[in-house]
Amino acid sequence: MKKRRLTWWQVVLIIVVLFGLIQLIPFGKAHANPAVVNAAVWDNPQTATMIRDACYDCHSNETVWPWYSNIAPVSWLNQVDVDEGRSRMNLSEWPTDKAVQQNLVNRMIRVIQNGQMPPFYYVWMHSNASFTADQKAQLIQDL
Repeated sequence: MKKRRLTWWQVVLIIVVLFGLIQLIPFGKAHANPAVVNAAVWDNPQTATMIRDACYDCHSNETVWPWYSNIAPVSWLNQVDVDEGRSRMNLSEWPTDKAVQQNLVNRMIRVIQNGQMPPFYYVWMHSNASFTADQKAQLIQDL
């Protein structure tokens, strides 16, 4: 029995059909932005802008959902990132307890110093979230 091989156009057709089918999966397309409960407040307006640019899309209830966040599988990745970011630290649900606030700020400083945040793939799409070493140092000092 002879093995049948797919032609290039059949492979392309299969990929296009699969891409179309995954668009029917609803996960990652709701784009819910809950109400701001208690916004974090920063003393320095420049610090507030830097944090808004680099952190708010994943760590607040004020996520700006770009057009590509409606297209699977990118929509799935965006939704997971936002859900995880909000669960770890939500700048729209900032605690009122000063000790808890300080703990969160200390965690922010650690992840910024370690280069863990913002993630490299976020900076690719959001150049305003990319900071020089001097900007990072200033941000850490102001936190």
